[in-house]
Amino acid sequence: MPRNRPKLEKAPKEAEAIATRVLTDSYLSAIKRMLEKDHAIDCLLLLHLNRGKWKEAKSYMQQLGLTLSDGTFRSRMIEIEHNGLAESHPIDPLKKYYTITEKGEKLVQLLINLFKNL
Repeated sequence: MPRNRPKLEKAPKEAEAIATRVLTDSYLSAIKRMLEKDHAIDCLLLLHLNRGKWKEAKSYMQQLGLTLSDGTFRSRMIEIEHNGLAESHPIDPLKKYYTITEKGEKLVQLLINLFKNL
């Protein structure tokens, strides 16, 4: 028994152009790949809350009953910094703390608005 499926319409040209740009632009695709990784959004939110130091981040996550390993935190922060969304500041030769950049804050605000509107 055949089903009556709705006909799929093609995306408008503007939407297709934006999707193509996100998928092919080196900077935008790097941001997309970063956001797809575990805890990337968590780390961006931690930066937004001025918790870019491992001890502060760990403590805050524990208060919420969440886990975040130090290796994951450091890896995501390095990647976030590499994409220009954070800056690192040395504490000592082995430790750093991170602060959010203007570009990072802009991305976090977009993410917050996305989650508010879901």
